[in-house]
Amino acid sequence: MSELTFEQMLEDSFKTIRNGEVVDGTVIDVKPDEIVLNIGYKADGIITRNEYTNEANADLTKLVAVGDTITVKVLKVNDGEGQVMLTYKRLAAERGNERLKEAFENQEVLKAPVTQILGGGLSVVVDEARVFIPASLVSDVYEKDLSKYQDQEIEFVISEFNPRRNRVIGNRRQLLVAEKVELQKALFEKLNIGDTVTGTVKNVTDFGAFIDLGGVDGLLHISEMSWGRVESPKKVFTVGEELKVLVKDISETKVALSLKFPETNPWVSVATDFAVGTDVTGKVARMTDFGAFVELAPGVDALLHVSQISRAHVEKPADVLSVGQEITAKVVELNEAEKKISLSMKILEPIPEETTEEAAEKVVEEVTEEATEEVVEEVAEEVTEEVVAEETTEE
Repeated sequence: MSELTFEQMLEDSFKTIRNGEVVDGTVIDVKPDEIVLNIGYKADGIITRNEYTNEANADLTKLVAVGDTITVKVLKVNDGEGQVMLTYKRLAAERGNERLKEAFENQEVLKAPVTQILGGGLSVVVDEARVFIPASLVSDVYEKDLSKYQDQEIEFVISEFNPRRNRVIGNRRQLLVAEKVELQKALFEKLNIGDTVTGTVKNVTDFGAFIDLGGVDGLLHISEMSWGRVESPKKVFTVGEELKVLVKDISETKVALSLKFPETNPWVSVATDFAVGTDVTGKVARMTDFGAFVELAPGVDALLHVSQISRAHVEKPADVLSVGQEITAKVVELNEAEKKISLSMKILEPIPEETTEEAAEKVVEEVTEEATEEVVEEVAEEVTEEVVAEETTEE
């Protein structure tokens, strides 16, 4: 039996390793871009920065220390320079994929920080295994800018798992939709028409504003924003603003809201504020060929018929009036039930110098063409008294 040389005995004292084998090693040296391990083999093992972490500029001296034990996978027994190339990242990713596979099969909710914002979505890492969340599955609403999710920890489920094709897809939208359904269910159980609730302005459009009531979005239509006119919702409301709103209607999952609270209805006090015979001041809000609509108060418009603008002939209101112009007129008719008020500017004009009672009556007839019988009598008395007074003075 031949004796073994020292070199042969030394060679036999080291374990044998193969490519792909998983081994444990002890850190014997650390550099910013490289880790050296004693793996019980005749050559030390090397882990480069790229094989340890996905962070391109990571300083390995801050991540591991001499004496640490690390489980790694053998990439190459001999890298050509007598060193063993190892990987920590790939082994962790393989184990991470096992974790993701289990989560996929059980539809488990995972939580991980967003490590990268990509053109089409987000990238997260679970136990060194990458998961891609497409932009369409990030939220239950369209989001053009995903940068706000950088480094944010988010919850998601695995909706597709195919590591061989490098397709491990996460879905956050599914969780948000399910959460919203539960919130909607709870809210609709206690929400009633006529309730006053607090919400937050979520979105503002040309036709209204969507208010988040806590899981349910209600529509505040432009026509329900004020008793008066609102030209543009975007000039009145801002996203994030908190509002107290009235629940006007509920239809399945749709909620109609209003800011026109009954107690603030301006028509409640019109009988007092705009009684027949009252002189009022208002602004011309809009005009038609037959007359001008004058805003006396927010939500209270009155009609100034073309025949009541002046004693002089007026072809159409736009000939003598303009939108936004402030005018003074007398209320000649009030119909609270139909929410109609009629005005007359003509009735306030000075009466022409007439000497006969018949002429005065003619003026009254023209002035009160659109007025009620009550106002006709009142105006007739006023005009007759003025004419009689003029005749007495002349005598």
